[in-house]
Amino acid sequence: MLDHLDHQHFKHALLALQSDILAVEQSGQEATHTVELDQTTIGRVSRMDALQGQAIAKDSQQRRMIQLQRIDASLQRLKKGIFGLCLRCGEDIHRKRLEFDPTAPLCIDCARHGKKG
Repeated sequence: MLDHLDHQHFKHALLALQSDILAVEQSGQEATHTVELDQTTIGRVSRMDALQGQAIAKDSQQRRMIQLQRIDASLQRLKKGIFGLCLRCGEDIHRKRLEFDPTAPLCIDCARHGKKG
């Protein structure tokens, strides 16, 4: 079970991760805007590159939003006093797993079983 210092450590880590993602999100907003399709301003290959860049930016934005949701859920578990407990089996999530991914909601065994079945 995680103690008070562990909770503070992971809260700080989660908030830092959240801050980093929000900073990237603000700088990446421009890349997701609609691509100009005027053939007189750019060639066909350039437009295709621009459209591909836009698709990649939108995909990255979606991944950041999912990560922000995972961070919020982890912060809520911290508030409720259940952070570090597997949401499926209720056992402790190993500290090394939480150090690697503080948003992990499942212990490694439950995560493995979830992917197989």
